[in-house]
Amino acid sequence: MRPVAIFQHAVDVEPGYFQTWLDSRGIASQKIEPYRGEPVPIDPRAFSGICLMGGPMSVNDPLPWINEELRLVRAADAAGIPIIGHCLGGQLIAKAFGAPVTRHEVKEIGWGEVRVTDHALAARWLDDGTVQSVEMFQWHGDTFALPPQAKNFLASSFCARQAYVMERDKYAHLGMQFHCEMTPALIRAWTDDRTWLEEVEVERRRNGGAGVQDAEQMLERVEERCTAMNRVAARLYAHWSEGLVR
Repeated sequence: MRPVAIFQHAVDVEPGYFQTWLDSRGIASQKIEPYRGEPVPIDPRAFSGICLMGGPMSVNDPLPWINEELRLVRAADAAGIPIIGHCLGGQLIAKAFGAPVTRHEVKEIGWGEVRVTDHALAARWLDDGTVQSVEMFQWHGDTFALPPQAKNFLASSFCARQAYVMERDKYAHLGMQFHCEMTPALIRAWTDDRTWLEEVEVERRRNGGAGVQDAEQMLERVEERCTAMNRVAARLYAHWSEGLVR
């Protein structure tokens, strides 16, 4: 099977558990890093699927690789190749299909409950019709509107659109606002980075801390929380991977 393309958009925003999940199932992958100057492929047919990771930038920033990735997303859809997006990645998919991505009222940073809003979709994507809510890790200041034909099935108290699917005949695109790919090592790296923590401090001063946790709160029970979150991620990844081109 052709590899899954993984687009990494910043040095410390790695594929984390998504990479672990692919490796554990013997699914080949190819990492592409446009922020380092690597070219964005024009033809998506070299890949069985495309994964777009997060990043500290906005999809509305004037970065040349953003428009190139948007074109690739549309080409992949036309070629029948499934796409999955984490945070910035979910926003890129939404924008590629014409949905606006805008500044959110508040930033979400840290752990938070995400509740099911469409039980039929959640039953398919989470493989369990009894799930009412899950805990996810967040770090975003923008939010996506839903593209045409997309259906949202998860929401948080601060952000109504947390996970959407665009279902085609034999595959589906999955866009997520949260970071279900996070590992304890990644969370420790983010909370140990002065630039990331400055964003936390600025936001806590701006709105009193609504939706934003400090480093100590993010690291509380981090192993246990990541294990539980990655179990949910595995179900999302498994359902999405059913559409990989073989």
